[in-house]
Amino acid sequence: MSRKAFFRSIVSFSSFLLFTRLVLSTPPEDPVKCSSPKNTSCTITNSYGVFPDRTTCSASQVLYPTSEQELVSATAFAAKNGMKMKVATRYSHSIPKLVCPDGQNGLLISTKYLNQIVKVDVEERKMVVQSGVTLKQLINEAAKVGLALPYGPYWWGLTIGGLMGTGAHGSSLWGRGSSVHDHVVEVRVVVSASPENGFAKVLVLKEEDEDLNAVKVSLGVLGVLSQITLKLEPMFKRSITYLAKKDWDLGDQVGSFGHNHEFADITWYPSQHKAVYRVDDRVPINVSGNGLYDFIPFRPTASLELALIRTTEDVQESTNDANGKCLGAKTTMDALINSAFGLTNNGIIFTGYPVIGFQNRLQASGTCLDSLMDAKITACAWDSRVKGEFFHQTTFSIALPSAKGFIEDVQKLVQLEPKALCGVELYNGILMRYVKTSSAYLGKQDDAIDFDITYYRSKDPTNPRLYEDIIEEIEQLGIFKYGGFPHWGKNRNLAFDKAIRKYKNADKFLEVKERFDPQGLFSSEWTDQVLGLKEGLMIEKDGCALEGLCICSQDSHCAPSEGYFCRPGRVYKEARVCTRVKSKTV
Repeated sequence: MSRKAFFRSIVSFSSFLLFTRLVLSTPPEDPVKCSSPKNTSCTITNSYGVFPDRTTCSASQVLYPTSEQELVSATAFAAKNGMKMKVATRYSHSIPKLVCPDGQNGLLISTKYLNQIVKVDVEERKMVVQSGVTLKQLINEAAKVGLALPYGPYWWGLTIGGLMGTGAHGSSLWGRGSSVHDHVVEVRVVVSASPENGFAKVLVLKEEDEDLNAVKVSLGVLGVLSQITLKLEPMFKRSITYLAKKDWDLGDQVGSFGHNHEFADITWYPSQHKAVYRVDDRVPINVSGNGLYDFIPFRPTASLELALIRTTEDVQESTNDANGKCLGAKTTMDALINSAFGLTNNGIIFTGYPVIGFQNRLQASGTCLDSLMDAKITACAWDSRVKGEFFHQTTFSIALPSAKGFIEDVQKLVQLEPKALCGVELYNGILMRYVKTSSAYLGKQDDAIDFDITYYRSKDPTNPRLYEDIIEEIEQLGIFKYGGFPHWGKNRNLAFDKAIRKYKNADKFLEVKERFDPQGLFSSEWTDQVLGLKEGLMIEKDGCALEGLCICSQDSHCAPSEGYFCRPGRVYKEARVCTRVKSKTV
């Protein structure tokens, strides 16, 4: 067997193994680690094990309140001692450094044990939860009393406080929209206070309070969310059908599709010239069906399988094996489509479309978090404790009228480099979700479509990726040419550069921040940079463009020793990207 045939067989084998899952899984560990049994001298990262700049943040200690009273005491302790503080959620899925306090002078407040359902009002269709409650808990508890959260993220491991802090969402232009924070009708938030007020106090904000528009998407800089009240709906059923089509008219279809189907989304495989349309709508509650969505990439994966897949991708990158990536991408895509992405008609097998079921069984999944042991035999694919996925994630929302132009520019890049996005397709392509204009000051400013792009990241920050320039150009196309708004919980540094200027109510948000936290105790160097209050977000050094810490302006920002030099984009000429060339003079 030839070398290339051997690696192709590994790709095919690993793609097959994608669907041979074990029942039990080891959930990601707590992102906070302390060297003392008293929870002092601590570090924090995220569930992926690394921030965009590869640093690990530190804190003097972590506190684990179990009630609002304890949360007030924790905040007062920090405020009295002039300590910066940050909130850490159970798994901390935020890719950027939103959870980093002020080093060893800072305090972490974990919502790990603020995980109770406080109250359910069936008649008013409202649920009050503590901020550490997960989306899975909320969905399940609401279903027990015949209620449902109409829209939300597809991953159920997020906490309600965490997803509010970053503006997490599902996919819909209907009703109040797909952002969970737009279904919040009241919050209780703990903020710092004067010594006369005990250094901390609880603010209660309702729908009629304009300040709620700041708290809905706060980046964690206003205070600590204690309790959140959400407006729910009566339980309902949905009907889901996936349709795979050629992508030649995707730009024309993208606007109308989201308006025609309540829960529509699109998964795009540009190098394969295909798009998978999710035709997803409500149906009457008496329509037969008890479908279940257990999304395959969110299931537990054998650790040995993860290591094999990662090794294969490392070899493909080091040997510039685009053909191997494309073969793996096609195999994976075909397998996902043929298995309906994890949909079953009865919770056991998939027998055909449409899949009809109750909202709580179809809206989110994440069974890799379910565990009865800690042996790491299986894990979530991105768990940093095993050799598995290690990636960058670029996610931005483009206003619907501009989405066609962006899609067509990406298609032009694919025409120039047909294999360039096979690596993205190994991570299930580009997920396109619909988001509605929000009243939140840092929420979506227009009806838009969110482009979620996941791609290989080297363990060595000096190593360029295969087709490094194409991904960088797409990133700059979306964010700069088409004015994309970054997802606050994802992205590399460059996506946030001057992004705050795009928000028409940014000044209102900063005014609320000044009132709620005049000493900046909930802020950090990172959040000040993101909010435009400090410089330093873009870090210029050798190789900085490879990690998205800068946009290259000179060859040293790329990897000239590996043949990657700073050049203009191919379609978006204003872009500056790290391009692989035969010599510096080319």
